[in-house]
Amino acid sequence: MLLRKFLAIIISLVVGIVFSACSNSTQSSGSSVEKTELKKLDGFDWKRFKGEEINVMLNQHPYAEAIIKRLPEFEKLTGIKVKYSVTPEESYFDKLTTALNAKNGNPDVFMTGSYQLWEYAPAGYIQELDPFVNDKNRTSSDYDINDFFEGVLNADKWDLVPGHKVGTGNLWAIPLGFEINVLHYNKRAFEQAGIKNPPKTFDELIEIATKLNGWNGEGSYGIAIRGTRSWATIHPGYMTSFSNHGAKDFEIENGKLVSKLNSSKSVEITKKFVELIKKAGPKDWSNYTWYQVSSDLGAGKAAMAYDADNFSFYNNKEGASKEAGNLAVAPPPATKDGDVGSNMWVWSIAMNKSSQKKDAAWLFMQYFTSKEHMIWGATQANVVDPVRKSVWENQGFKERISKIEGYEETFKSIIDNSTIKFTPQPEFFNTTTEWAAALQDIVNGADAQERLNQLANDINKRVERLRVK
Repeated sequence: MLLRKFLAIIISLVVGIVFSACSNSTQSSGSSVEKTELKKLDGFDWKRFKGEEINVMLNQHPYAEAIIKRLPEFEKLTGIKVKYSVTPEESYFDKLTTALNAKNGNPDVFMTGSYQLWEYAPAGYIQELDPFVNDKNRTSSDYDINDFFEGVLNADKWDLVPGHKVGTGNLWAIPLGFEINVLHYNKRAFEQAGIKNPPKTFDELIEIATKLNGWNGEGSYGIAIRGTRSWATIHPGYMTSFSNHGAKDFEIENGKLVSKLNSSKSVEITKKFVELIKKAGPKDWSNYTWYQVSSDLGAGKAAMAYDADNFSFYNNKEGASKEAGNLAVAPPPATKDGDVGSNMWVWSIAMNKSSQKKDAAWLFMQYFTSKEHMIWGATQANVVDPVRKSVWENQGFKERISKIEGYEETFKSIIDNSTIKFTPQPEFFNTTTEWAAALQDIVNGADAQERLNQLANDINKRVERLRVK
């Protein structure tokens, strides 16, 4: 999900990030994208809030770096001064929650994950964006909200009713970039083992991953998968296979959320996933975060990885990793007939409900989620995956991703079935962390049905206070 340290190691993208830094430069990089944007935006009054100052809070991430690099152009176009702070992710959400809870209007705009919206929106921290998007006086005619992938935009929509799916109700944020989960594989490993094609089913995945144990000498193994006792272990590969199998985390019964983590489908896919981990995963699986998964893939320690699609994008860059050029991408292996999709992680920008400068804040949000900025970010910076359909048709971006075998084809084959697969509810981080603990216990020998029964009971107690209106 989160490529902080890895990107810092492999990409020289440092842009002078400092806490509470203030951007007031008017220097232009002169790219054709930027010149096109200034021309295309003629006719819309971007100067109407000239002289105002807004505060923006960013997580340390390539998406934030792309914003910072183009702040001079935004300030020149609008006359709005932007003060920004960048915080490493380890402490970002704690700092953000404290700031929003103060309800003093600072920051005006902030980066957020979609899962966090399920806490922030019910708490009254976030401004609904529909009145801005749908107002022709506030939004440029070429903004084109329909250019966003439906599943990605739906990730930021919710009606605040626990148990109701994403895609319902108000729009709470605008996507900056996202990750879908795929199977990464090392072509060199496959070739030396005589494996012609990546696995299409989960049973094939288990068989091939087991065969590839020790493929690159002592310590090498079949497949890297996250395993820490954290919600972040559940949402990539595991939740993708869980949802593709037809399992559900919750259902609504008698006006209450009821956990279905002990259903037959949940038990079936959990057993399969545990089998994969035990037969072909890393020995210290329970210590694996996204960073270890990506690092082992790039270092040639893991023959495969089941995680965010951008892992191969970054590891395949020349000089970025030992296995650069050897990595390819395939769709998630299926557990049953039918189309496969992916669970999703989405980084977005949102507006503080308490902001006193909402219209100026919206100009900022609009500019940095525009078609032009997204094309620039995808071709000149490291904004992957792009959230707009038009960017995926841009020749410059297509050429950039063509170097990664299977990347574009896999994306296009699963994007229409991909969105956030979790059930929105404000206890998400607690319940999903408990879920990860149960998965660890099952890997360590606990009976799957018994442990998932216990998990479902514990979760039902935790969400008992929630009511479906």
